[in-house]
Amino acid sequence: MDREQEELQFLGLVGIFKESYKIIISWRKIFTQITLTLILPLTIIFLAHLDISNSLFRDIKHTEFEKEVTRPGTKRYNNLSDTLSSEWITFWLFKIAYFTILLILSLLSTAAVVYTIASVYTGRELTFQKVMSVVPKVWKRLMVTFLCMFAAFFVYNFLAAFIAVTCMLLLPYNAFGAVVLYLVLIIYLMGFVYMTVIWQLASVVSVLESSYGIKAMTKSKDLIKGNRVVAIAIFFLLNLSLILIQFLFDAFVVHGSSLGAWKRVGFGVLCSVLLLAFFLFGLVIQTILYLVCKSYHHENIDKGDLSNHLESYLGEYEPLNGKDVQLEPYHV
Repeated sequence: MDREQEELQFLGLVGIFKESYKIIISWRKIFTQITLTLILPLTIIFLAHLDISNSLFRDIKHTEFEKEVTRPGTKRYNNLSDTLSSEWITFWLFKIAYFTILLILSLLSTAAVVYTIASVYTGRELTFQKVMSVVPKVWKRLMVTFLCMFAAFFVYNFLAAFIAVTCMLLLPYNAFGAVVLYLVLIIYLMGFVYMTVIWQLASVVSVLESSYGIKAMTKSKDLIKGNRVVAIAIFFLLNLSLILIQFLFDAFVVHGSSLGAWKRVGFGVLCSVLLLAFFLFGLVIQTILYLVCKSYHHENIDKGDLSNHLESYLGEYEPLNGKDVQLEPYHV
């Protein structure tokens, strides 16, 4: 990275995107290797899930229709009931398997990209073999952070559902009640976005600092102060890109049978390339955002200590004592 740490705090939304692009281009060999090893399977699984889920759900809807037009109590009706139960079980087992594999690959990709950028930042010798040897150890810390965030989201959604149900039971069915419910929904969405941003930054903290789990979440919440607008803007831009890619794939590949086989293949390849770039770019951006937040709060990243922290992943991990990568304040 060419920029001094003091300069990073002045990077705005466009600057973060430019810096991310420069890093990927400058180290394109190792990022290409990471992409082909971890992000490509993630992309294939994500897109295949859309097609397979649509096929399974279409079968379920067809069976439900056949059951509705069949007289209850007949052998055909009973067979259709058994088939429908089997199809729903298959559908949910597929969903569970998909989300499990997606989670594992996402955390592995995050570990690889964040570790790579930190190594670039500290000027460490970097090889693909070294990155892949570190990834499983970093992944464990990321999993703890994910489970803590999952628990936080579960409690948040439970409380939001409780408040929404209470409002629907107590409020009158008129314009006033509708306005209150919309306000509750808006507040919920704002909180959901904010928690997601904290989770993304906490993932970087879990790799680059001695904190993980709840401590990483707390650290992330403190870091995001002063840069909430930029972080939320990045969140919306990235998710808008993901929605557009998913829409293209759904419209022209999953439901694009009328286009012909070759056009569907072409759109499938296009969506795959776009999604590859999206996953890689998103992971690099969230790491650069971490460095920007550090710089904004005048926390000096000691490259020697950070390098030692990264080196500890090559052996058994031991939390750093005394002066560690929690980064001392610097004065400007």
